[in-house]
Amino acid sequence: MDIFDVIKLAGGLAFFLFGMNLMSTGLETMVGGKLESILKSMTSNKFKSLCLGAIITIAIQSSSAMTVMLVGLVNSGIMQLAQTIGVIMGSNIGTTFTVWILSAAGIEGGNVFTNLLKPENFSPVVALIGAAMVMFAKSSKKKNVGSILVGFALLMTGMSFMSSSVSGLRDEPIFAEIMLMFNNPFFGVLVGAVITAIIQSSAASMGILQSLALTGNVSFGMALPIIMGQNIGTCITAVLSSIGANKSAKRVTVVHIYFNVIGTVLCLSLFYLADSIFKFEFTDSPISMFMIAVVHTIFNVFTTLVLLPFTKQLEKLAMLTIKDKKGEAKTAAPADEIILDERLLLSPSFAIAEARAATVKMAELTRTTIKEAINLMEHYSEEGAAAVEANEHIIDVYEDRLGTFLVKISAKTLTKEDSNEVSKLLHTIGDFERISDHAVNLLKVAREINYKKLVFSEKARHELRILTLAILDILDLTVDSFINHDDDMAYKVEPLEQVIDSLKAELKSRHIRRLQEGKCTIELGFVLSDILTNYERISDHCSNIAVCQIQIDHDTMVTHEYLEDVKTSGSPKYTGYYNDYKSRYILPMSVSSPTEEYQP
Repeated sequence: MDIFDVIKLAGGLAFFLFGMNLMSTGLETMVGGKLESILKSMTSNKFKSLCLGAIITIAIQSSSAMTVMLVGLVNSGIMQLAQTIGVIMGSNIGTTFTVWILSAAGIEGGNVFTNLLKPENFSPVVALIGAAMVMFAKSSKKKNVGSILVGFALLMTGMSFMSSSVSGLRDEPIFAEIMLMFNNPFFGVLVGAVITAIIQSSAASMGILQSLALTGNVSFGMALPIIMGQNIGTCITAVLSSIGANKSAKRVTVVHIYFNVIGTVLCLSLFYLADSIFKFEFTDSPISMFMIAVVHTIFNVFTTLVLLPFTKQLEKLAMLTIKDKKGEAKTAAPADEIILDERLLLSPSFAIAEARAATVKMAELTRTTIKEAINLMEHYSEEGAAAVEANEHIIDVYEDRLGTFLVKISAKTLTKEDSNEVSKLLHTIGDFERISDHAVNLLKVAREINYKKLVFSEKARHELRILTLAILDILDLTVDSFINHDDDMAYKVEPLEQVIDSLKAELKSRHIRRLQEGKCTIELGFVLSDILTNYERISDHCSNIAVCQIQIDHDTMVTHEYLEDVKTSGSPKYTGYYNDYKSRYILPMSVSSPTEEYQP
């Protein structure tokens, strides 16, 4: 093996790693929109989590990336430690898929069909097809498929380079002497772990081992501890990602380490115990690339089957390793607990799911804050006022952190569905924040009413309650349609917004008449004007949110044209909703209680 073989080995490893990255990115982008729904399906059911962990790892082609994302999910509070254990186990099974792909490089045979299965023969064709799709395809989905094919071709080409570069080691006496050192199981585990930790890819280190197996100098007994050491070494990525995370997130990494270490100790102990009794003949026989894949799969499946019933014990072990300090309490302010973990940017679809979950909390908090502010105008309390101000601050923090996080996501390669979701969230968070600002404005009105002991006339109070009911209705429609992705519900917002505009104009006209008749004061007029203005602005922002949802879901974003069209088209659907709301919110013609009582 000369200097050119070393260069070829390094180049092969580079091709391998880049191809793996390209293929995993393409796979994740292509299925990105589906990963969000998969994420929502993760429950405490360990068998379901096991399957999901395997599926997602196959999709993104990296157990390390999967564990990093779990650290991020736990750090953000989206998942609990107990939910991740089954996913980690499934991830270890899912990573065996890559090793089976790599074993194709060891296929031997003389017929045409067998030769077509060899990577060096079909990789150029795959690369050509993939490159053509990337360059000439118009749809993003086909381009993603092209990226996957190019990545796969580069991966297999890198594997071929590494295999051919080490082929000369077959007859090197020094190499044979070095390989004898791997007869020591502890040394084999250590080397496997260290190499994997350095290149941070168990697939790449497994590829190197499979390449060395082609020399015929790697026996089954040598390969077994190295394979298990590689599983331990792959934990380094999660260890590095957990730096700076909270204790729950660090425990995810600890569980991953314990799972692989316990599995390694258990499997090696059982193997060498059985070997000492039965004297396995294959222990000193050369191992093939195919058998490396078999051993790797058996190890991960066996370890999972053995440890799956003990998930609670693994959780307790992690808790004992990363302990909570005595008397430690969660005293952080709610605003400080809004965590959008950037580790999840490794998988944009997961990051989008986290951003949407945070936006849902923001929307719910906005609704609560508005209702509290409205309630204060009739039942003022300092505790309620403090709650409104605190909530508004938290909502401001949500907008700031979500905006920054979503901009970072938008810089990633996204599917059309994920890109639309990011756009929707970016447009929406601003409107929710502005609605909370109007809650503070209403709080100021409530304080003025309370401080000056202002009292509206009975008729004015009844009229205002009718408008208040409409405002609460449009707010519920907006928030619920956003949370439930319900475009039909969102469509009802605009007709109600038009009714609210009419109610506001009528209330203003009636108040002017009362002023002219001397039945109301100018001071009350200013207060009523402030209430009506804030109500109108709230309904406007609700309209913005609903229209944005409808437009983006239909791949357009021409808001003004949409509003103009929906208002002037004479659509029976729109007219029906408008008339329904108009009949529901009728201002009283005389002093009498409205048919529906206001409940803030």
